Amino acid sequence: MRGKEFSFSLFGESHGKVVGVLIEGCPPGLEVDKQEMRVDLERRKGKKRFSTERRERDEPEILSGIFNGRTTGAPITVVVKNKDVDSTFYEKIKDKPRPGHSDYTAGEKYYGYNDHRGGGVFSGRLTVGTVIAGYFAKKILSRRGVEIRAFIKSIGGIECGGCDLEDIFHEDFELCPDDDAWERMHGLMKEVQDDGDSIGGIVEVVAKDVVSGLGGPFDEDLAADISKNFFCIPAVKGVEFGSGFEVSEMRGSEANDEFYFEDGEVKTSSNHCGGILGGISNGMPIVARVAFKPTPSIFKEQGTVDLEKGEDTGLRLKGRFDSCIVPKTLSIVEARMAVVLADHLLRWYSWKEFMNLERE
Repeated sequence: MRGKEFSFSLFGESHGKVVGVLIEGCPPGLEVDKQEMRVDLERRKGKKRFSTERRERDEPEILSGIFNGRTTGAPITVVVKNKDVDSTFYEKIKDKPRPGHSDYTAGEKYYGYNDHRGGGVFSGRLTVGTVIAGYFAKKILSRRGVEIRAFIKSIGGIECGGCDLEDIFHEDFELCPDDDAWERMHGLMKEVQDDGDSIGGIVEVVAKDVVSGLGGPFDEDLAADISKNFFCIPAVKGVEFGSGFEVSEMRGSEANDEFYFEDGEVKTSSNHCGGILGGISNGMPIVARVAFKPTPSIFKEQGTVDLEKGEDTGLRLKGRFDSCIVPKTLSIVEARMAVVLADHLLRWYSWKEFMNLERE
């Protein structure tokens, strides 16, 4: 993500030596606790039964930008070594692109020179770096009291029941605040896995106590920046804010969020806009939903092509695959939201400081 103040770049490949991240624009003096960083990295692994059998400790190794436990203001480089790697099956199918994967398009883009093992640079493995960048972004946001939390909204059409979005920050749950709905989701995931198939779902993410005034029109649009970052997560196929597509069925009198004062602050009686108006945060919680497609790696036979022979063929995958990636995406979605808000918050502080100088 190339933000104007806070940005990060991912590097590495799924079956290479390391994956990592270079973070730029992080202010100095932020306290860094590797154990806190590991918490979100462990969340990224998801539920063991439904995630790939590839098991790695994901130990972050800080190479630069941290001194005596605090950020220095210099670029931060963090790597995580790939240790549990098995490329055997990928060598066998390198000329047979997997349906639903980037294999074919990556080969076209890079003339076949791309690392095809485990999806290479297109693999979800690189989200390790995203989660690490999100850790530092959350540190920045915490200075302003901003909190972010994601939960599973639905899997395969089974939806989490209504819950107060303020409560999700206080409730003790791992993946979904609706226990009954989670049990049904869990049962569906097992059924699909036993059938050698996969399934997708929706993650909802909420950022609360976001200051009003972040973002702007056109290429400063906050919703556009958040959306682009969500779409940078592998397997994301849709993003909506607030009431999302439902507003297309409403009248203006229903969709408009009416204003009122509360303790001298402007609030809205509803939040159909999802906390963003005109590309600018309005001070209400930013609410977004992110749709994930089913994992394309499944154990059912599928049709593909043999690029070497120039003929149609079939493909039955073998190896270690996720049957449902949704449970492992929560920390990734939070991270992508956090890096955008951190970037815009740092821009806002510059703007605010200038206006304060002008008033003086």
